[in-house]
Formats: sequence, structure tokens, C-alpha cells
Amino acid sequence: MEVLRGVAHGKIIEREMELALPEGQRVAVTVQPLVSAAEEISPLPPGEGLRRAFGAWAEDGDELDKYLEWNRQQRKIARPEIAP
Repeated sequence: MEVLRGVAHGKIIEREMELALPEGQRVAVTVQPLVSAAEEISPLPPGEGLRRAFGAWAEDGDELDKYLEWNRQQRKIARPEIAP
């Protein structure tokens, strides 16, 4: 299996390099978008990925607290008592 890079143009993907396959060979293709060149060169600063991921809860802090408390209570219900 070989990973190739290319650029999408409508229904066509233009490869950066030639394939080492005979003309007419059937292939399976899995497409995965790559990050932009700027992001590839400059990775996120430490903690920025987490900040972006947790940003989804930024507007719902109270609702998140309620959900986490409910989750803790549900765990206690299903947990058997520990015998001494």
C-alpha cells in the first residue's frame, strides 16, 4: 500500500508523482483532506488544540456542569458497595 498526495480538481485528483502501476490497473482510493500548507508548517501552540476542542462548551458551562454531575450520580447507582 502506498500513500500518494495530490490536488482535487472537481472529479479529478491530480497526483504529485506517477504511480508505479501499469496503465489500466484498477485501484481503490481513500481520500483524506490534508491540512493547509500554513498549518503543516506551523503546528498549533501547546494547548491550542484542547482550547479549540473545548470551545464547543464555552457557551454552555452551566449545562456542562449539570451533565457531569448527572453522569457522576449514574455511576454511583450502578456501582456495587465495597465490603470491608
